[in-house]
Amino acid sequence: MKVWIKYIIGTLLGIIAAFILPLNIPQVESAVSSISEFAVRFGRYSLIPLIFFGTAMSMYNLRNKKRIMKTSLWTASTIIGSTLILLLLGLITILIVSLPRIPITGEKISEDPTINIKEMIFSTFPYSGFDALKNGLFLLPVFVIAAFAGGACASDINDSKPVLSLFESAMKVCQTMSAFFVEWLSVGMIAISCYWMLQARSIFSVTTFVPIFVMLLADFIIVAGVIYPIILRFLCKDLHPYHILYASICPIITGFFSGDSNLTLLTASRHTKESLGIHDETNNFSLPLFSIFARGGTALVSTICFVTIFRSYTPLGFTFFDVSWIFGVALVTSFALGSFPQGGTFVALTVICAMYGRGFEAGYLLLRPMMPILCSFAGAFDALSAITGSYIIAVKTKSFDKVDLKHYI
Repeated sequence: MKVWIKYIIGTLLGIIAAFILPLNIPQVESAVSSISEFAVRFGRYSLIPLIFFGTAMSMYNLRNKKRIMKTSLWTASTIIGSTLILLLLGLITILIVSLPRIPITGEKISEDPTINIKEMIFSTFPYSGFDALKNGLFLLPVFVIAAFAGGACASDINDSKPVLSLFESAMKVCQTMSAFFVEWLSVGMIAISCYWMLQARSIFSVTTFVPIFVMLLADFIIVAGVIYPIILRFLCKDLHPYHILYASICPIITGFFSGDSNLTLLTASRHTKESLGIHDETNNFSLPLFSIFARGGTALVSTICFVTIFRSYTPLGFTFFDVSWIFGVALVTSFALGSFPQGGTFVALTVICAMYGRGFEAGYLLLRPMMPILCSFAGAFDALSAITGSYIIAVKTKSFDKVDLKHYI
């Protein structure tokens, strides 16, 4: 059975369970929440070893073949380009379509997470390189030390042969192990989707949030069905670009219901390798960077949310300066969310509201009840961008083998 079919079955079972389970018993939701958290931890379990050994071998092969610069440039360009496209789409749609205002609440501001750039830089280069492997949330430290290790091996191949043999064997073992976790995560999707639906039921009981849901859904359909296929047709000369969407079904489901970019990375890495045929040297280099930096979906969602909040507070329109400011802050903020694999949308929105000031510091509280849904759409956008972007990079660097559609996992 195809992996994506297993995930759809698991998701449907979870959604059905959410309608069967009683809503008025706190212990039930607590139990489902705990099982869902265990499923996420189970899925992440093999991610750090996979990134470390995979990135090390990727960096060695890219440097040895003198393709590191070309791959890096295409990766950076694709990450920035996808973020700009999604951010522009979100800004255009929310400026054209005026959503109903959200009633102002009397809820007081509380201490919420912020983006600490200094702490992120320090955590990327801790006092000990081994400490980089401890943090299972922020993947950049793992990527950096693995890249240094792979690059060092390429500088002296003869002396590095024993280490390279170890890295290559460990990478293959980790890929086999991660395939096992991806398969069984389909069972965990029952709990993950069930907990998501329990939250969604209470959210959708308030019709105020329905228009935002509809707008985000429409934007996702436009991106998946129109914008990205056109880009693939233009850049990759792909006559059948929708096979990328087919290969993205499983990562999109994972990203939507978990809202976790790290968990999505696990499923995406297997599908880009086995369905799209992307070589390990490109796959293990570009995908982690997409997971860390390519949060265009979060930028799109946070932009729509902030404009909705602004209109809920005041009937005044936006000046060109306001639009430019929102665009710039949302863009920069999206690149600094690597240490927030979950809840990045909430963090981005609080930062935008705080930086804008003028009495909007607590504006994010209007949409805090809807955060699970908002993070879901951000995760789905980011998952699709990662798969599409990785394929573009592989085509441009000629590092993929064509796989027949019937052999997609």
